[in-house]
Amino acid sequence: VQLVESGGGSVQAGGSLRLSCEASRYGRGCMGWFRDFPGKERTGVAKIVSEDESTSYIDSVKGRFTISKDNADNILYLQMNNLKPEDTAVYYCAAARCFIWDGLRLRDEAFAYWGQGTQVTVS
Repeated sequence: VQLVESGGGSVQAGGSLRLSCEASRYGRGCMGWFRDFPGKERTGVAKIVSEDESTSYIDSVKGRFTISKDNADNILYLQMNNLKPEDTAVYYCAAARCFIWDGLRLRDEAFAYWGQGTQVTVS
């Protein structure tokens, strides 16, 4: 399974970006977005369950970010609105069977498929 991300970039505070993650295959399971801050542990941002499209978010992005999935084309999206400088990070998409997830964390990252990462910079 290959995950290819796009959509990162630089934006001013209050602006919007949409990240995309195209999967070569993988219609089932759970998919999500993580972000890396320099010197800190990778953090889960949002998750979607393919079976029922239920979603979950970390508190700091609720009401601003929306995760969604185009099942026909196997593309995962993260719509990010009202971006803040503290959202600056490298964002990664991930896909794994749902039992690998523990809320917005992965019990073992080695059992997930990962995108290459895309930089989001908010100034």
